Amino acid sequence: MFNARKPLSSLEHLVMEIVWERGSVTGEAVRAALSERHPMKESTARTILKRLEEKEYVQHRVDGRTNIYTGLVAPENLAARAVRQIIERFCGGSVEALLLGMVNHDVVDERELQRLAQRIARRKNRTEK
Repeated sequence: MFNARKPLSSLEHLVMEIVWERGSVTGEAVRAALSERHPMKESTARTILKRLEEKEYVQHRVDGRTNIYTGLVAPENLAARAVRQIIERFCGGSVEALLLGMVNHDVVDERELQRLAQRIARRKNRTEK
């Protein structure tokens, strides 16, 4: 199974997008970046960052009196966890059921299917050697 971190709220996800985009952030940087979409006080931004640290999505270092936060989880890893949860909840644990549903509902187009088949074939050839 995968590391079951607590899920992100929508506001925490917005903050993580800023962390991923910038690499490292302060509470003030988060507040400023979200000022148009989601105005908040700097103390609120710091609270969200602290919550993300407790959930093990970010870590911080101290520079003078300022906490500087960096991500511990790459966005693609978070996406993979979310997909795994979907597979477990809605597809009875079957990746095949998820993929068939995506193909049947035109979520994946023909070109993507061909690329996926090629990648599967390459991986299969590597594991057989």
